[in-house]
Amino acid sequence: MANFRTHLSVATVAGVLVGLGGRQMSLWPTLEAVPITVLIAFGGILPDIDSDNSHAVRLVFTLLAALATVSGALMFQEQLAPGMLLMLCAVLFLGIRYVLSAVFKHFSVHRGIWHSLLATLLGSLLTACASYQFFLESAWMAWAHGLALGFGMMVHLLLDECYSVDLVGIRVKRSFGTALKFFDYREPLNSLLMLLLMSALIPWLPPWSALTQLVSQGMGYWF
Repeated sequence: MANFRTHLSVATVAGVLVGLGGRQMSLWPTLEAVPITVLIAFGGILPDIDSDNSHAVRLVFTLLAALATVSGALMFQEQLAPGMLLMLCAVLFLGIRYVLSAVFKHFSVHRGIWHSLLATLLGSLLTACASYQFFLESAWMAWAHGLALGFGMMVHLLLDECYSVDLVGIRVKRSFGTALKFFDYREPLNSLLMLLLMSALIPWLPPWSALTQLVSQGMGYWF
């Protein structure tokens, strides 16, 4: 499989290309190229949230904790006094960065459910939902953010599969097929829980018409 540095480097380059390319195609304004790039880069390392590599896990959960902290501050800034708001942000950051990461690492298996197309779809939907509901982005940009994260995760899965093929020795490694799969065949319950979570997200998602328009306009530049 590809290492952490390779995943991050390739995903970052892909993010820059997509961010600037979308700007040239007038899919989003110049400033929006930055979050698109960041989301693709983050998606490029997100499947390793279940990795035994402590560096990858630390970075992923630090970014998740920071995102949750910012979201919490935005949601409750008018309801809480400054001191209480600061305490809430501290609890969110420490709880996700240290407590949740420890629990997740204990129960997760590398190349399990997070290395799958199902997890990629869930990540896209969660991102689109958060962008639309919590950060109050337009439906167009919310779907763009969701697609960006999903694209980054796909880059990760494809890299892992490419590294499972030894072109020098002309052989396929045992890890081939464990990254780019529809779901975790060993743990069907985890896949069912993901499907239920995606179903629960449907009422909170941006309008599907915006996704159709975004994809149609993007594809129109290539075909």
